[in-house]
Amino acid sequence: MTAPTPAVRDRVLSLPADQLPAYVYDVAALRAHAATVRAALPERVELYYAAKANPEPEILAALGPYVDGYEVSSGGELAHVGQEMPGRPLAFGGPGKTPAEIASALEAGVDRFHVESPHELRMLAELARRADAHVGVLLRFNLALPSAQLAGSSLTMGGRPAPFGLDPADADTAVRLLTDGTYPQLELRGVHAHLASGLEAPGLLAVAESVVTWAAGLAARHRVRFAEVNVGGGMAVDYADPERRFDWPAYGAGLHRLADAHPDLTLRIEPGRALTAYSGWYATEVLDVKRSHEEEFAVVRGGTHHLRTPAAKGHDQPCSVLPVEAWPHPWPRPTAAQDHLTLTGQLCTPKDVLARHVPAPGLRAGDRLTFALAGAYAWNISHHGFLMHPRPGFHFLDG
Repeated sequence: MTAPTPAVRDRVLSLPADQLPAYVYDVAALRAHAATVRAALPERVELYYAAKANPEPEILAALGPYVDGYEVSSGGELAHVGQEMPGRPLAFGGPGKTPAEIASALEAGVDRFHVESPHELRMLAELARRADAHVGVLLRFNLALPSAQLAGSSLTMGGRPAPFGLDPADADTAVRLLTDGTYPQLELRGVHAHLASGLEAPGLLAVAESVVTWAAGLAARHRVRFAEVNVGGGMAVDYADPERRFDWPAYGAGLHRLADAHPDLTLRIEPGRALTAYSGWYATEVLDVKRSHEEEFAVVRGGTHHLRTPAAKGHDQPCSVLPVEAWPHPWPRPTAAQDHLTLTGQLCTPKDVLARHVPAPGLRAGDRLTFALAGAYAWNISHHGFLMHPRPGFHFLDG
């Protein structure tokens, strides 16, 4: 939703101005959403949370009862999630793994590696040999799917030249290396393919079916059995229409049919944004309202160095106004004369724009704003150090 939940609204209005900006998370709402997602999925579909979306300890813990494990994509995430969620299954993905990161993962007992290249496969095999470790491997492939299947995606990681995953031309060689005794420390578990983000349920199901069909053909060609296929995440989150939700019941029903067609296969998904985006708000205060060349701007505390999402995705972050009647200063209170304003931050760059042409008639300095869908890829992808403004506060509301 665009408007904050009552608990978030009350907390934002209670904060002193000098404690803004702040990220405010409704942890109870996050748990309810995660429970709904889990209930929509068949039992034979494993749900891993992509920690890159939001690795805050409180977020990881809130998702704990509803996920089968966590996907990490760096040595830092590996150490962090391992510390915060000890004993939980981890899958180590991402391109460009270093030898030190792989060694740390082996030492930590990670038993699922998403292998992204022939070099990474050789490196993992040697490091596993030295560690006397036996680990499972999912070969990540950059599959070439029909362009129509990826149409409408907001971010494409596959189906075209990209640094993600193995080229399908390397598939036969990689499978042979993992099945002919060359790398006895490595067990080929199956295939991973995360090709696009921002797809609705029908599109994501079509991609999943193509990935599973391709994987089944590869296994049959080599007369081996794949135990797992990871079809990634990529569930749509609509920043232009934040009331819309990904159709989890339809997606779950489609995965149920796909699983029934491959009874010996465990399917895995690894959403991030679609789990946590809706539970977080970036709250701030209007500092100034000003006019420039017939357009009005509201300058707020903070900006895209705290919430990079709108700049990174090129969209307007949905927001709500929380009016504040008190004005404690002796100077006049800047007030909007127009019905629509552009909301900007404090940075010395024209790119520091949070939302354009926002309907906010009468907006005043001192009013507060809450930017919705800030529970994923927000603070953790932002350029915090630029201009050395203070860090935002963090509030986790649970009940």
